[in-house]
Amino acid sequence: MFDTHAHIHDAAFDDDRDAMLRRAAAAGVRRILTIGTDLASSRAARDAAHRYGLEYAIGVHPHEAKHAPQDLDRALDALIAEDPGAPPTALGEMGLDYYYDHSARDQQRLVLTAQLRYALARGTPVVFHQRDAFDDFVGILREEAAGGLRGVVHCFTGGPDEATTLVRDFGLYLGIGGVMTFKSAQPVRDAAALVGLDHLILETDSPYLAPVPHRGQRNEPAFMAATAAALAQLLGTTVDDVVARTTANATALFG
Repeated sequence: MFDTHAHIHDAAFDDDRDAMLRRAAAAGVRRILTIGTDLASSRAARDAAHRYGLEYAIGVHPHEAKHAPQDLDRALDALIAEDPGAPPTALGEMGLDYYYDHSARDQQRLVLTAQLRYALARGTPVVFHQRDAFDDFVGILREEAAGGLRGVVHCFTGGPDEATTLVRDFGLYLGIGGVMTFKSAQPVRDAAALVGLDHLILETDSPYLAPVPHRGQRNEPAFMAATAAALAQLLGTTVDDVVARTTANATALFG
């Protein structure tokens, strides 16, 4: 399995990071992409990736848009230049979050647009975050990414209509994690069933959003097995099929 979205460098794992990664390996997780949410955490993601043989992404989360440097391109270039022999696998997570509005919406849009242009200019896959901002998010994609886009909308929480737009109009993958197992997440299950395995990849968003039956616990990559099992049951296939096809999708996206 490939956990395409985790925060392994998060302080929540400081007491047992090595043991947690051993549990992930025992559960069949072979690749993990650890994701930055601002420049400092992007450096932490890079350092954790190097130490533990993981992969990493750098970017500015919409919550942190208010803290983004004015010359974001230059800041990202400088971050990559610190270790040119091991560049990030992806850019992100970037996007819009109008649920919490931790940063002003106009600032979120500016920072998303700047990062998206940066990724497109370099042909780098993109990890998106979108919550309660679908119309503005899609509007930016239509304006900036008409020429082609490789990416995933991580922690997809929408329904069939949103899924259809993201897959059909932009060729994006949907990141499926623990939310899909929640009782309240029928729209997510309907969306996954509609688009099918060809457009899905697995993730945990560790340490957040643990799947049933681990809900309420700190999430970790080993728990992705529960999401794979739930997805197999939903789609009427085997866990092996889910793992093989979502891993192939993730490999096609991230290399």
